[in-house]
Amino acid sequence: MAEFFATLSDPNRWRILSALATGELRVRDLADVVDMSESAVSHQLRILRTMRLVRYRKDGRNVFYGLKDDHIFNLYRDISEHLDESDDD
Repeated sequence: MAEFFATLSDPNRWRILSALATGELRVRDLADVVDMSESAVSHQLRILRTMRLVRYRKDGRNVFYGLKDDHIFNLYRDISEHLDESDDD
C-alpha cells in the first residue's frame, strides 16, 4: 500500500490522473493537457499502468489511456474533495 501511495505522490502523475478523470486521452493529447513531452507522459503512464491505476485500449493506430476502473476514479474524487474541504471542524 505504501508503494501505491508513493506512486501517487508525484505531482506529474497526479496531473495525468486528473486529466484522465475527465475521460480517455491519447498520449499526444494528454501531453498537451499536462504540458509535458510525449516521452515524459509515456514514462509516467508506464508507472501508472504497473500500479494498475490506468488502462489502455487500441483503436486502429490510436492508443487511448483512461483510469483503470471506478475504484481509481472514486479514489481520485474522494481525495480531491477532501483536499478542497475547509478546515472548520
